[in-house]
Amino acid sequence: MTYAAEIIHAGTAIALRAQGGQTARFHAIWLRDNAPEPETIDPANGQRLVTLGDIPKETIIGQAEISGDQLVVTFQPEDKTVSFPISWLNRHRYDLVQGQRRDFLPEGAKTWDQGFAGDLVVSDYTALCNDRAALGDWLAAVRRFGIAKVTGCPVRSGALMELVDLFGFVRETNYGKWFEVRTEVNPSNLAFTGLGLQGHTDNPYRDPVPTLQVLYCLENTVEGGDSVVIDGFRVAERLKEESPEFFHVLTRYPARFKYAGSTKVCLQARRPMIEGTPDGTLQAIRFNNRSCAPLVDIPFEEMGLYYEAYRRFSELVDDPAMAVSFKLEPGECFIVDNTRVLHARNSYSSTGSRWFQGCYADKDGLLSTLTVIEAEQAAGEAGEGMKLAAAGGRS
Repeated sequence: MTYAAEIIHAGTAIALRAQGGQTARFHAIWLRDNAPEPETIDPANGQRLVTLGDIPKETIIGQAEISGDQLVVTFQPEDKTVSFPISWLNRHRYDLVQGQRRDFLPEGAKTWDQGFAGDLVVSDYTALCNDRAALGDWLAAVRRFGIAKVTGCPVRSGALMELVDLFGFVRETNYGKWFEVRTEVNPSNLAFTGLGLQGHTDNPYRDPVPTLQVLYCLENTVEGGDSVVIDGFRVAERLKEESPEFFHVLTRYPARFKYAGSTKVCLQARRPMIEGTPDGTLQAIRFNNRSCAPLVDIPFEEMGLYYEAYRRFSELVDDPAMAVSFKLEPGECFIVDNTRVLHARNSYSSTGSRWFQGCYADKDGLLSTLTVIEAEQAAGEAGEGMKLAAAGGRS
């Protein structure tokens, strides 16, 4: 595609025009701050080597031209010339129609309800350990849907740590590096009983909250005790569709969460039940009735409305049409995005044995590993393309 560059607004911006296509504008200060040259960005790690204070406040574009697939810009008063790959500029363009960026869901996320049961991604543990493509597919499912399952895992205490090692790091908490989920006498947490549990996200009383949770089955011979998962993003969508007023009151005011069930532990956090970014993108769900502390941050005039919205959100969480359920067998586990997917458990009998182990991890490790795998795959595909092109040239 052919491009043309035009300096606009007295040099404080530039317009990059695609022939027969759209125009993307970039501010001079934005371009200078992101200049892909070794004095500004470390080529080894991608981190900036300058602060904004090192860049002249009066920075403008003195000259601009297209050279091949590069936009070549000279900044004044530094008289610094920098080349920007046009493909990079297209990936990072921010000149969008007002409101165009206001996607309700994070990029790539897809919501689901009861009908998702047949599409739940289930991967084999051995394949995840030995095949980078299989691991990438599994991690991509977690990014897209907030949940994925694994079968064929070692039936051994602590083996869930090895699963997390495939993509990231365990988040150690007051429960330890991992925790046991089975019936206890005088439990410190209701999760350690045979009672059914409403759909919830874990540990909303932490700041920051663990963003991933793994639940791993070692024994399961009880009647009942099925695992249940609910897409909190879909619940939020439904709430907004039914009542924008309910949705906004749950995003506008913080709830309070608290846990003090163990000796020398008192964890507290103050966050909205539905959290979004300033541009309106859904960011996180924090819902856990067991850990909800008295709500004191909502004005008197809106407390009634808040409780109506809270009740409706809870009803949607409990709606069977929103839930996917399954019974884990020994050697099976699932991972959830704990800022999105609520998990629940049906009650179970006192006969038989139900022994799960759980641990926490964080999405930064998972997303980092996935990004690296995707980059490896892209580089491999590019290499194969070059080989095929070369072979075609010789034929």
